[in-house]
Amino acid sequence: MTCGLRQAGVNVIAGVDVDKDAKETYEYNNKGAVFIEKDIRKLRSNFFEKNFNINPNDDKLILVGCSPCQFYSIINTAKENSLKTKDLLRNFARFVEYYKPGYVLVENVPGILTNKQSIWPYFKAKLEKLGYKKMLYKIVDMSYYGVPQSRRRFSLIATRLNVDITLPKPDKHQALLSDFIGESNGFKKVNAGHKDHSDFNHTVAGLSDVCLRRLKKTRHDGGSRLDWKNDPDLQLKCFIGKDNSFIDSYGRMWWNKPAPTITTKFFSISNGRFGHPDEDRAISIREGATLQTFPKDYVFKTNNIAVSARLIGNAVPCEYARRLGEVIISNL
Repeated sequence: MTCGLRQAGVNVIAGVDVDKDAKETYEYNNKGAVFIEKDIRKLRSNFFEKNFNINPNDDKLILVGCSPCQFYSIINTAKENSLKTKDLLRNFARFVEYYKPGYVLVENVPGILTNKQSIWPYFKAKLEKLGYKKMLYKIVDMSYYGVPQSRRRFSLIATRLNVDITLPKPDKHQALLSDFIGESNGFKKVNAGHKDHSDFNHTVAGLSDVCLRRLKKTRHDGGSRLDWKNDPDLQLKCFIGKDNSFIDSYGRMWWNKPAPTITTKFFSISNGRFGHPDEDRAISIREGATLQTFPKDYVFKTNNIAVSARLIGNAVPCEYARRLGEVIISNL
């Protein structure tokens, strides 16, 4: 989110997260912004006032909440592990109440509106009570906002000011995979297991012999595990008789469609349709970052492929964040 807001001209002062692995990458790429490695539930409401001279009731202040969303996600997660983060918006509301910023911006998964255990009704009522009478929110398909993914997200902009607010307007056409990766976009052909120690980080996870054979037998440009379901040497027992379940696992992306949602496991073909359309490998770290619309000179300061993928998959796509920032900036 910070990257895109800065692209829009927003002066981002700080970001709060408990992920210690994100600190170096955040501060390296967002010069001047401070990474606060804290649990927001344990952070005092006056923290930003005392440490950053942030004054309450600042009409130009924007508070942004992008709390972890696994509890409300349709992607299979360990719900018992995500219970402790499902109500972080309640703590975010505490900061909204203390600072009463001119604008509140929230991004989350669509399930926050539909899950019966969602914190959303509380949060919405809290905003209204605090005077945020102008509030716009909707579920957007980010492929119509310059992001080449089938990624549906909840977006909210609220203000207590007497101004007209809008959400970003969608494009007429979807952003497609072919417009972002491939040789014509600066991605040379590489093999599974390729290591790129440069800042570009076109690093690719390795594949076992059997997984490489599976991918070689998967049709280019959108093929799936059904292409080898009748090969006893390749078929997995867990998929026998389940042709309509987990169909994206081990699949290839399509050139002329948006990518699937880039998750924290996009480097693994067993975790979704993360196979390259033509090459026998999963997409690389840089390809995943590009599909999340990170600039190509954005440096991930870790040599661990899983950590890099987690930072990328958990991010709000930069291009969509930029568009959110621009609609707010237009009112300042």
